[in-house]
Amino acid sequence: MRAGILTTTVTGTITMTMGTTIPMAERVPDALMLLAWLSPGYPVGAYAYSHGLEWAVEAGDVRDEASLRDWLADVLEHGAGRSDAILAAHAHRAAAAGDSEKLAAVNDLALAFSPSRELHLETSQQGRSFLDATRAAWDVPRLAGLAPHLDGPVAYPVAVGAAAGAHGLECGTVLAAYLAAFLQNLVSASLRLAPVGQTAGTRVVAALMPRAAALARAVQDLPLDEAGTATIRLDLGSFRHETQYTRIFRS
Repeated sequence: MRAGILTTTVTGTITMTMGTTIPMAERVPDALMLLAWLSPGYPVGAYAYSHGLEWAVEAGDVRDEASLRDWLADVLEHGAGRSDAILAAHAHRAAAAGDSEKLAAVNDLALAFSPSRELHLETSQQGRSFLDATRAAWDVPRLAGLAPHLDGPVAYPVAVGAAAGAHGLECGTVLAAYLAAFLQNLVSASLRLAPVGQTAGTRVVAALMPRAAALARAVQDLPLDEAGTATIRLDLGSFRHETQYTRIFRS
């Protein structure tokens, strides 16, 4: 194993195409696991949500590369990006310690922060789907023990933080990966809404990745009282999106 690569333990076997069964590697790099968990192919339905971006495009708040970059920067640093990272960090610590009561309390707070029906659906549907998929494919005893305390709606950052903590993944790496995936999903939504093309969207991702990494470092040890958002126009837009005449996203 190459020095310096963060890893986590998995067990089981792999059956090769010729019928030979070999043990799975004892350690899987954390980055590789996070790539799987936070990839567009993970069955959480992230493609169905725009986090208010569809209304922002309809209203003209997002109309080109510069306005998309500014809108996403605000969501990242003053909205759900920052708040979700704090919640994920606390869920991570609670799961790593096996503290089911703390984990449930963090989840209750995360769900309560949803300002609208659609944003509540966005986080709770993805969180439930993430936890169920991860338990089906990447379960470990600690996660199995915590799951009964998250048997109802689960906020997405709490589900990711809890799974990562149960697996022993390094918290800072998890937060950076979560924020990167959050940004990339919204840029993907913007491509379908068409205020920017693929090249411009790629430039937006490149411009904001350093800010996502810095934010992950900055919030990792913040108290839970620091969670919360200050993106009022986005929140109001999420209410208006519920009755928007034409729409392709659920939020």
